[in-house]
Amino acid sequence: MSESPRIFLVSDATGETVEKVTGAALVQFPSVRPRVKSFSKVRTTAEVRSIVERAKEENAFISYTLADVELRNTMQEVTDAMGVASADVIGALMVRLSGHLGSPPLMKAGVSTTLNEEYFRRVEAVEFAVKNDDGQEPRNLFKADLILVGVSRTSKTPLSTYLAHKGWKVANVPLVPDVPTPKELLEVDQAKVFCLIIDPQTLVRIRQERLKHLGMPPDSAYGLRENVMRELRWVEEFFASHPHWPVINVSGKALEEIASEILGHIKRRRGEDHHSGPP
Repeated sequence: MSESPRIFLVSDATGETVEKVTGAALVQFPSVRPRVKSFSKVRTTAEVRSIVERAKEENAFISYTLADVELRNTMQEVTDAMGVASADVIGALMVRLSGHLGSPPLMKAGVSTTLNEEYFRRVEAVEFAVKNDDGQEPRNLFKADLILVGVSRTSKTPLSTYLAHKGWKVANVPLVPDVPTPKELLEVDQAKVFCLIIDPQTLVRIRQERLKHLGMPPDSAYGLRENVMRELRWVEEFFASHPHWPVINVSGKALEEIASEILGHIKRRRGEDHHSGPP
């Protein structure tokens, strides 16, 4: 018999809101009986990290309401870095209400910290990254702060999400031989575009693992070395035709390292005396 899925409810107040909202969502899954554990009155980043580490060990989903900006940012960054599934159950709603009502929200954890503008910018950025993943909406490339391009499995999606948690609106565009790139990619501010490359051995391994996960045969063209080599030769030629696009090698690098490299390029463009945060 398979083990019941686990859900952690995390709050820096009583936890009543996250419990009610998550409970309402779980009603839609009557055949599932998850084990739910609550963590209320979480007040330090160390507690947040400890909870995420435990969630990683137990393969738990984290549903949270954290009014404290530092705690929320820590939760977003650590869950993303550790690959733990999570949801801020009221953040996106507050952003949309704020836009519709034309008024900044006031939300507190009991009598604690008020949400600030930076948090809502991050929530908007995460929404943008999700909607503009894998070239879904080329017309939105003009709205992006950053655009990541590369062949399949070069960390475009996780890197977009990581940067979004830092407030950057990121779109990513897959590059495929013989498939025209969206015209918008060449019409936007070219300083926004960053190229991701990877060494052949790493890409073959990642694609083979992906095929295995999808239950597809290992000899599928997607994971064959000769096909991978052909794609990489093609994409190198494509990047060479756009020499003003910085090229970042993601082989063996953590998301933090890749993001730091990209933001370093932006900082140098702006000048060392300028900040490297989102526009």
